[in-house]
Amino acid sequence: MAVGIRSGVFSRWLAPFIALLVVFQLTACGDKEPEQRKAFIDYLQNTVMRSGQNLPSLSEDQKQRFGNYANDYGIILSYSRQMKQAVESSLVPAVSAIGQIRTPQDYMTQRTELQQSVGALNLLSAQIRDSKNKADTAMAALKQPSDLKAVYAQVYANVVTEPANVLTPLVPALTSFTQDIIAVGDYLQQQGANVAFANGGVQFPTQQQAMQYNTMMSNLVGKQQTLLSAQKVAQGDFSR
Repeated sequence: MAVGIRSGVFSRWLAPFIALLVVFQLTACGDKEPEQRKAFIDYLQNTVMRSGQNLPSLSEDQKQRFGNYANDYGIILSYSRQMKQAVESSLVPAVSAIGQIRTPQDYMTQRTELQQSVGALNLLSAQIRDSKNKADTAMAALKQPSDLKAVYAQVYANVVTEPANVLTPLVPALTSFTQDIIAVGDYLQQQGANVAFANGGVQFPTQQQAMQYNTMMSNLVGKQQTLLSAQKVAQGDFSR
């Protein structure tokens, strides 16, 4: 006698296995993390590492290909953009104003702009500190696989850590240098008609006045390296 299998019993017995198979297929098809990670690592190595401080924004296609790792890129991109804007609005104008000084009279004509630069440089120091702390906190919270973590750490050092290490001591040094230049302009302004400007030089009526001026100028020469370092940063070069 033939033995039949009731379709209802067979369906109930097979249903859990079909459900498991569907879940497995969905999981396998939906796990794009390895592919996203590979694409992000490639982008960090071949684009970001060659971009210096001019980091590009991600296209919508790139955001899709990187998945959640696009947020990891956002940390360094945000810091880079903030620092670039801050440097361009404070350090760059200061360097530009100093560069306009070629004769003794220029110390007086550039005083107002340099005084404004000092205020902007003081704000820059706070901006560097706050932006760096924010980026460090965000990076510390990241959960990255070891292969990506190594590459990302290198990029983070180039984009965030090294520029901050250069700017942190440079900004107060440049502020001090700028204040010394302002002091020279103030000194010349105070002398009024007692000084004479001729042939790119300055003449004082007394030896004491001349000695004080020369002392101030020697102090500026001793801080010349600060200006050279600031000029490099103004050009986007944060190397030591």
